[in-house]
Amino acid sequence: MKIVLPGGTGQVGTVLDRALTRAGHEVTVLTRHPVRAREVGWDGATLGRWAEAVDGSDVVINLAGRSVSCRYTAENLRAMMDSRVDSARVVGEAIAAAARPPRVWLQMSTATIYAHRFDAAHDEATGVIGGSEAGVPDYWAYSVDIAKNWERAQAEASTPATRKVALRSAMVMSPDRGGVFDVLLGLARLGLGGPVAGGAQYVSWIHDEDFVRAVEFLIDRDDIDGPVNLASPGPLPQRGFMRALRAAWGVPVGLPATRWMAELGAFALRSDTELLLKSRRVVPGRLREAGFGFQYRAWQPAALDLVQRVRLSRAGRRGRVAAEAASGRRT
Repeated sequence: MKIVLPGGTGQVGTVLDRALTRAGHEVTVLTRHPVRAREVGWDGATLGRWAEAVDGSDVVINLAGRSVSCRYTAENLRAMMDSRVDSARVVGEAIAAAARPPRVWLQMSTATIYAHRFDAAHDEATGVIGGSEAGVPDYWAYSVDIAKNWERAQAEASTPATRKVALRSAMVMSPDRGGVFDVLLGLARLGLGGPVAGGAQYVSWIHDEDFVRAVEFLIDRDDIDGPVNLASPGPLPQRGFMRALRAAWGVPVGLPATRWMAELGAFALRSDTELLLKSRRVVPGRLREAGFGFQYRAWQPAALDLVQRVRLSRAGRRGRVAAEAASGRRT
Protein backbone atom coordinates (compact mmCIF):
# COMPACT_ATOMS: atom_id res chain seq x y z
CA MET A 1 0.00 0.00 0.00
CA LYS A 2 0.94 3.64 -0.44
CA ILE A 3 0.75 5.25 3.00
CA VAL A 4 1.25 8.94 3.80
CA LEU A 5 2.28 9.99 7.32
CA PRO A 6 1.85 13.73 7.91
CA GLY A 7 3.88 14.60 11.00
CA GLY A 8 5.59 11.23 10.86
CA THR A 9 8.94 12.17 12.42
CA GLY A 10 7.89 12.14 16.10
CA GLN A 11 7.91 9.17 18.45
CA VAL A 12 4.65 7.64 17.22
CA GLY A 13 5.49 8.43 13.61
CA THR A 14 8.86 6.75 13.98
CA VAL A 15 7.17 3.62 15.36
CA LEU A 16 4.66 3.48 12.51
CA ASP A 17 7.12 4.40 9.76
CA ARG A 18 9.52 1.68 10.88
CA ALA A 19 6.86 -1.02 11.16
CA LEU A 20 4.94 -0.19 7.99
CA THR A 21 8.11 0.13 5.90
CA ARG A 22 9.35 -3.21 7.27
CA ALA A 23 6.02 -4.73 6.25
CA GLY A 24 6.69 -3.73 2.65
CA HIS A 25 4.46 -0.66 2.34
CA GLU A 26 5.51 2.47 0.45
CA VAL A 27 5.59 5.14 3.18
CA THR A 28 5.91 8.88 2.54
CA VAL A 29 6.47 11.16 5.53
CA LEU A 30 5.32 14.80 5.46
CA THR A 31 7.58 16.94 7.63
CA ARG A 32 8.65 20.55 8.04
CA HIS A 33 12.28 19.51 7.74
CA PRO A 34 12.67 16.78 5.08
CA VAL A 35 16.00 14.96 5.08
CA ARG A 36 15.49 11.46 3.69
CA ALA A 37 14.36 10.51 0.20
CA ARG A 38 10.95 9.39 1.49
CA GLU A 39 10.27 12.72 3.21
CA VAL A 40 8.32 15.58 1.64
CA GLY A 41 8.22 19.13 2.98
CA TRP A 42 5.02 20.78 4.18
CA ASP A 43 4.04 23.49 6.66
CA GLY A 44 1.07 21.69 8.20
CA ALA A 45 -1.32 24.51 7.40
CA THR A 46 -1.51 25.28 3.68
CA LEU A 47 -1.92 23.23 0.53
CA GLY A 48 1.21 22.74 -1.56
CA ARG A 49 2.98 20.23 -3.74
CA TRP A 50 2.97 17.81 -0.85
CA ALA A 51 -0.70 17.13 -1.67
CA GLU A 52 0.52 15.17 -4.70
CA ALA A 53 1.61 12.45 -2.27
CA VAL A 54 -1.95 12.20 -0.92
CA ASP A 55 -3.49 11.90 -4.40
CA GLY A 56 -3.27 8.23 -5.33
CA SER A 57 -2.34 7.00 -1.86
CA ASP A 58 -4.25 4.22 -0.13
CA VAL A 59 -4.03 5.45 3.45
CA VAL A 60 -3.31 8.74 5.23
CA ILE A 61 -2.38 8.63 8.92
CA ASN A 62 -2.16 12.20 10.21
CA LEU A 63 0.01 12.48 13.33
CA ALA A 64 0.90 16.17 13.08
CA GLY A 65 0.77 18.40 16.12
CA ARG A 66 3.03 20.25 18.51
CA SER A 67 4.42 17.96 21.22
CA VAL A 68 2.53 17.96 24.54
CA SER A 69 5.84 17.48 26.34
CA CYS A 70 6.20 21.15 27.23
CA ARG A 71 5.10 23.71 29.78
CA TYR A 72 1.40 24.49 29.33
CA THR A 73 1.79 28.21 28.83
CA ALA A 74 -0.87 30.15 26.93
CA GLU A 75 1.46 30.32 23.93
CA ASN A 76 2.21 26.60 23.94
CA LEU A 77 -1.44 25.65 24.41
CA ARG A 78 -2.38 27.81 21.44
CA ALA A 79 0.38 26.21 19.37
CA MET A 80 -0.94 22.76 20.33
CA MET A 81 -4.43 23.75 19.23
CA ASP A 82 -3.43 25.45 15.98
CA SER A 83 -0.97 22.78 14.85
CA ARG A 84 -3.52 20.00 15.32
CA VAL A 85 -6.57 21.74 13.91
CA ASP A 86 -4.71 23.32 10.98
CA SER A 87 -3.03 20.07 9.95
CA ALA A 88 -6.28 18.08 10.14
CA ARG A 89 -8.08 20.76 8.15
CA VAL A 90 -5.47 20.93 5.39
CA VAL A 91 -5.15 17.14 5.15
CA GLY A 92 -8.91 17.10 4.62
CA GLU A 93 -8.55 19.72 1.89
CA ALA A 94 -5.88 17.65 0.15
CA ILE A 95 -8.06 14.53 0.28
CA ALA A 96 -11.08 16.46 -0.98
CA ALA A 97 -9.07 17.81 -3.94
CA ALA A 98 -7.51 14.46 -4.85
CA ALA A 99 -8.46 12.82 -8.16
CA ARG A 100 -7.83 9.45 -6.47
CA PRO A 101 -8.46 9.99 -2.77
CA PRO A 102 -7.22 7.49 -0.17
CA ARG A 103 -9.75 4.93 1.01
CA VAL A 104 -9.11 5.65 4.69
CA TRP A 105 -7.87 8.60 6.75
CA LEU A 106 -6.72 7.79 10.28
CA GLN A 107 -6.48 10.97 12.32
CA MET A 108 -4.52 11.04 15.57
CA SER A 109 -6.50 12.17 18.59
CA THR A 110 -5.97 11.56 22.30
CA ALA A 111 -7.44 9.74 25.29
CA THR A 112 -7.11 13.08 27.12
CA ILE A 113 -10.50 13.93 25.63
CA TYR A 114 -12.11 11.95 28.46
CA ALA A 115 -12.85 13.27 31.93
CA HIS A 116 -10.53 12.97 34.92
CA ARG A 117 -12.08 10.19 36.98
CA PHE A 118 -11.16 7.27 39.26
CA ASP A 119 -14.27 5.07 39.14
CA ALA A 120 -15.64 3.75 35.84
CA ALA A 121 -13.47 3.33 32.77
CA HIS A 122 -14.16 5.29 29.58
CA ASP A 123 -15.06 3.44 26.42
CA GLU A 124 -16.35 5.11 23.26
CA ALA A 125 -20.03 4.41 24.04
CA THR A 126 -20.25 5.33 27.73
CA GLY A 127 -17.13 7.44 28.33
CA VAL A 128 -17.58 10.96 29.64
CA ILE A 129 -15.97 13.76 27.66
CA GLY A 130 -13.99 16.02 29.98
CA GLY A 131 -13.86 19.75 30.46
CA SER A 132 -16.33 20.30 33.28
CA GLU A 133 -14.77 18.33 36.15
CA ALA A 134 -14.70 19.98 39.55
CA GLY A 135 -11.47 20.44 41.47
CA VAL A 136 -9.04 20.32 38.55
CA PRO A 137 -7.00 23.14 37.03
CA ASP A 138 -8.94 25.29 34.56
CA TYR A 139 -6.44 24.76 31.78
CA TRP A 140 -7.17 21.00 31.75
CA ALA A 141 -10.42 21.94 30.00
CA TYR A 142 -8.38 23.57 27.24
CA SER A 143 -6.61 20.26 26.61
CA VAL A 144 -10.03 18.67 26.12
CA ASP A 145 -11.03 21.51 23.79
CA ILE A 146 -7.91 20.81 21.72
CA ALA A 147 -8.93 17.16 21.36
CA LYS A 148 -12.55 18.03 20.48
CA ASN A 149 -11.53 20.61 17.87
CA TRP A 150 -8.93 18.19 16.49
CA GLU A 151 -11.60 15.54 15.91
CA ARG A 152 -14.12 18.09 14.64
CA ALA A 153 -11.70 19.24 11.94
CA GLN A 154 -11.60 15.71 10.59
CA ALA A 155 -15.31 15.04 10.98
CA GLU A 156 -16.28 18.23 9.13
CA ALA A 157 -13.93 17.59 6.18
CA SER A 158 -15.82 16.87 2.97
CA THR A 159 -14.25 13.54 1.97
CA PRO A 160 -17.15 11.28 0.96
CA ALA A 161 -14.92 8.70 -0.73
CA THR A 162 -12.63 8.33 2.28
CA ARG A 163 -13.48 6.54 5.52
CA LYS A 164 -12.43 8.53 8.59
CA VAL A 165 -11.24 7.17 11.95
CA ALA A 166 -10.17 9.27 14.96
CA LEU A 167 -7.50 7.50 17.02
CA ARG A 168 -8.11 8.35 20.68
CA SER A 169 -4.72 7.05 21.70
CA ALA A 170 -3.35 6.48 25.16
CA MET A 171 0.40 6.90 25.72
CA VAL A 172 2.28 4.77 23.21
CA MET A 173 5.04 2.88 25.00
CA SER A 174 8.11 2.18 22.87
CA PRO A 175 11.82 1.82 23.73
CA ASP A 176 12.80 4.71 21.43
CA ARG A 177 14.97 7.45 22.90
CA GLY A 178 13.05 10.55 23.93
CA GLY A 179 9.64 8.88 24.08
CA VAL A 180 7.36 8.75 27.12
CA PHE A 181 8.62 5.29 28.15
CA ASP A 182 12.21 6.53 27.99
CA VAL A 183 11.34 9.41 30.32
CA LEU A 184 9.45 7.21 32.80
CA LEU A 185 12.17 4.57 32.80
CA GLY A 186 14.77 7.26 33.41
CA LEU A 187 12.87 8.42 36.50
CA ALA A 188 12.56 4.83 37.76
CA ARG A 189 16.28 4.16 37.28
CA LEU A 190 17.10 7.27 39.33
CA GLY A 191 14.91 6.02 42.18
CA LEU A 192 12.26 8.68 41.46
CA GLY A 193 9.60 6.31 40.13
CA GLY A 194 7.33 6.26 43.15
CA PRO A 195 3.70 7.29 43.53
CA VAL A 196 2.90 10.90 42.59
CA ALA A 197 0.30 12.68 44.75
CA GLY A 198 -0.72 9.32 46.20
CA GLY A 199 -0.62 7.49 42.86
CA ALA A 200 -4.35 6.70 42.64
CA GLN A 201 -4.73 8.38 39.24
CA TYR A 202 -5.06 5.89 36.39
CA VAL A 203 -2.50 5.50 33.61
CA SER A 204 -3.76 4.37 30.21
CA TRP A 205 -1.12 3.01 27.86
CA ILE A 206 -0.61 0.87 24.78
CA HIS A 207 2.44 -1.17 23.79
CA ASP A 208 3.97 0.02 20.51
CA GLU A 209 3.48 -3.35 18.80
CA ASP A 210 -0.21 -3.36 19.71
CA PHE A 211 -0.50 0.23 18.51
CA VAL A 212 0.86 -0.73 15.09
CA ARG A 213 -1.34 -3.83 14.94
CA ALA A 214 -4.41 -1.77 15.87
CA VAL A 215 -3.65 0.74 13.12
CA GLU A 216 -3.29 -2.08 10.59
CA PHE A 217 -6.53 -3.62 11.88
CA LEU A 218 -8.40 -0.34 11.43
CA ILE A 219 -7.02 0.12 7.93
CA ASP A 220 -8.40 -3.27 6.94
CA ARG A 221 -11.80 -2.96 8.65
CA ASP A 222 -14.00 -1.03 6.24
CA ASP A 223 -16.91 -1.21 8.72
CA ILE A 224 -15.26 0.94 11.41
CA ASP A 225 -15.25 4.73 11.40
CA GLY A 226 -15.42 7.56 13.92
CA PRO A 227 -13.63 7.63 17.29
CA VAL A 228 -11.74 4.52 18.40
CA ASN A 229 -9.85 4.15 21.68
CA LEU A 230 -6.30 2.88 21.20
CA ALA A 231 -5.46 1.75 24.73
CA SER A 232 -4.69 -1.54 26.39
CA PRO A 233 -7.52 -3.24 28.31
CA GLY A 234 -5.42 -2.89 31.48
CA PRO A 235 -5.15 0.71 32.71
CA LEU A 236 -3.88 0.81 36.28
CA PRO A 237 -3.20 3.32 39.05
CA GLN A 238 0.04 5.24 38.70
CA ARG A 239 1.52 3.70 41.84
CA GLY A 240 1.09 0.18 40.40
CA PHE A 241 2.25 1.28 36.96
CA MET A 242 5.55 2.61 38.29
CA ARG A 243 5.98 -0.34 40.67
CA ALA A 244 5.84 -2.73 37.71
CA LEU A 245 8.27 -0.57 35.74
CA ARG A 246 10.73 -0.50 38.64
CA ALA A 247 10.46 -4.29 38.98
CA ALA A 248 11.11 -4.76 35.27
CA TRP A 249 14.37 -2.81 35.49
CA GLY A 250 15.32 -4.16 38.92
CA VAL A 251 14.99 -0.98 40.99
CA PRO A 252 13.83 -1.87 44.51
CA VAL A 253 12.35 1.46 45.60
CA GLY A 254 10.88 4.63 44.14
CA LEU A 255 10.64 7.83 46.11
CA PRO A 256 7.11 9.22 46.36
CA ALA A 257 6.36 12.75 45.25
CA THR A 258 3.77 15.19 46.51
CA ARG A 259 1.82 17.43 44.15
CA TRP A 260 4.18 20.37 44.70
CA MET A 261 7.20 18.13 44.16
CA ALA A 262 5.62 16.99 40.90
CA GLU A 263 5.26 20.65 39.92
CA LEU A 264 8.98 21.20 40.51
CA GLY A 265 9.91 18.06 38.60
CA ALA A 266 7.68 18.94 35.67
CA PHE A 267 9.18 22.43 35.57
CA ALA A 268 12.70 20.95 35.50
CA LEU A 269 11.70 18.60 32.68
CA ARG A 270 9.97 21.47 30.82
CA SER A 271 6.74 19.49 30.94
CA ASP A 272 3.43 19.81 32.79
CA THR A 273 1.79 18.02 35.70
CA GLU A 274 -1.38 17.23 33.75
CA LEU A 275 0.57 14.38 32.19
CA LEU A 276 1.25 13.04 35.71
CA LEU A 277 -1.88 13.91 37.64
CA LYS A 278 -4.86 13.51 35.33
CA SER A 279 -6.55 10.14 35.82
CA ARG A 280 -6.94 8.56 32.37
CA ARG A 281 -8.90 5.33 32.76
CA VAL A 282 -9.57 4.44 29.12
CA VAL A 283 -10.41 1.04 27.63
CA PRO A 284 -10.70 -0.15 23.99
CA GLY A 285 -14.42 -0.82 23.66
CA ARG A 286 -14.74 -0.74 19.87
CA LEU A 287 -11.53 -2.65 19.20
CA ARG A 288 -12.58 -5.44 21.52
CA GLU A 289 -16.08 -5.57 20.02
CA ALA A 290 -14.52 -5.85 16.55
CA GLY A 291 -12.41 -8.83 17.66
CA PHE A 292 -9.00 -7.20 17.94
CA GLY A 293 -6.65 -9.24 20.12
CA PHE A 294 -4.02 -7.49 22.22
CA GLN A 295 -0.62 -9.10 22.60
CA TYR A 296 -0.02 -7.01 25.74
CA ARG A 297 -3.17 -6.71 27.82
CA ALA A 298 -1.37 -6.19 31.15
CA TRP A 299 1.37 -3.72 31.99
CA GLN A 300 3.85 -6.06 33.74
CA PRO A 301 4.69 -8.22 30.68
CA ALA A 302 4.64 -5.13 28.47
CA ALA A 303 7.14 -3.38 30.76
CA LEU A 304 9.39 -6.46 30.81
CA ASP A 305 9.41 -6.58 27.00
CA LEU A 306 10.17 -2.88 26.64
CA VAL A 307 12.97 -3.02 29.21
CA GLN A 308 14.54 -5.99 27.42
CA ARG A 309 14.44 -4.09 24.13
CA VAL A 310 16.03 -1.03 25.74
CA ARG A 311 18.84 -3.17 27.12
CA LEU A 312 19.39 -4.91 23.79
CA SER A 313 19.49 -1.56 22.00
CA ARG A 314 22.01 -0.14 24.44
CA ALA A 315 24.16 -3.25 24.21
CA GLY A 316 24.09 -2.94 20.45
CA ARG A 317 25.18 0.70 20.60
CA ARG A 318 28.03 -0.17 22.95
CA GLY A 319 29.12 -2.95 20.61
CA ARG A 320 29.12 -0.59 17.62
CA VAL A 321 31.15 2.00 19.53
CA ALA A 322 33.68 -0.64 20.58
CA ALA A 323 33.92 -1.95 17.01
CA GLU A 324 34.47 1.55 15.63
CA ALA A 325 37.14 2.23 18.26
CA ALA A 326 38.91 -1.05 17.44
CA SER A 327 38.75 -0.25 13.74
CA GLY A 328 40.29 3.15 14.39
CA ARG A 329 43.16 1.58 16.32
CA ARG A 330 43.89 -0.85 13.49
CA THR A 331 44.09 1.95 10.92
